Amino acid sequence: MKKIRGSIVGRLFVSAILFAAAAVSLPAQSRNAAHPGARVLMDAHNCYPYFEWWSDRIDRALSAGTPLAIEQDLLWHVDRKSGRGWSVVSHGAPSQGNEPTLESYFFNRVRPVVEKALAHGDSSKWPLITLNLDLKSEEPEHLAAIWKMLEAHKDWITTAEKTADLHQISTLTVRPILVLTGDSDAQQKAFYEDLPIGTPLLVFGAVHTNTSDPMAAPEILEPAAADNYRRWWNNPWRVVEAGGQTKAGDWTAADDARLRALVKHAHDHNLWIRFYTLDGATKQELSCNGWFHDYNFGSKVAVVQRWRAAYRAGVDYIASDQYEQLGQFLRQSQSKR
Repeated sequence: MKKIRGSIVGRLFVSAILFAAAAVSLPAQSRNAAHPGARVLMDAHNCYPYFEWWSDRIDRALSAGTPLAIEQDLLWHVDRKSGRGWSVVSHGAPSQGNEPTLESYFFNRVRPVVEKALAHGDSSKWPLITLNLDLKSEEPEHLAAIWKMLEAHKDWITTAEKTADLHQISTLTVRPILVLTGDSDAQQKAFYEDLPIGTPLLVFGAVHTNTSDPMAAPEILEPAAADNYRRWWNNPWRVVEAGGQTKAGDWTAADDARLRALVKHAHDHNLWIRFYTLDGATKQELSCNGWFHDYNFGSKVAVVQRWRAAYRAGVDYIASDQYEQLGQFLRQSQSKR
């Protein structure tokens, strides 16, 4: 049923029977590692090179250990001479055409992790890697190319069957990778609505968020529960602390209560919840690493307070540029439980 892809020469293939045994079908509401609220993961924010700088980001993220999430931004590049287009990993336009692809930068790099997981057969911590796609352009050709790429790796990817009723949440077949994407209606059309009923879904979208008042009650920010396609909630930190990272003062009991209310609302509605991006770095660290000022609390002490609060509240995905430090913090926190 399933087959590990390998190089033509020198790679062993695992039998279809092994793959069939490795994929685990779980009810959408069951308490397992894939269920909202089951675990807290480091989400490696902007985990790709910027214009040939910081190409080691995916290696840094994976060094923090699995399970984890890895964000990849995708842009449709069109060659001016040939008119040929393809998807590249890039923070945004303009692109040069020499950027890595999702295949070369992500799938090839995680192959050893996935193949080892499938061969070992221990699915208790699956998905091991959440691939968080941030699409910087949505040309029909781009969306079609992304779907084709995911299909090429469908034996690695957590799926659920498309139902006739969008609000009928189908069973997850859990595999080593889970793919999430944005809240765009164009993406829902390409990745859900245009598919025949019964098709395995390869990617799950985010719910829409009403951020006209970022500090509104959780049910105002997000009135909808999960459906068969939209299964997660992506949030800037300004919905927790007014003004976001750069305006944050001391962490207070009121801040903690606000965070917990948002997380509870998400989990009560069967949604994974993510907050971005929680950094605490010096100006020199920001400059050397290509991190953004807008996401910075200004110190390690300040960001660790938020990491600790997010961990205790049960945030599913804590996005940060400080992969190693957040990964270590989460491992230490889990070891104390």
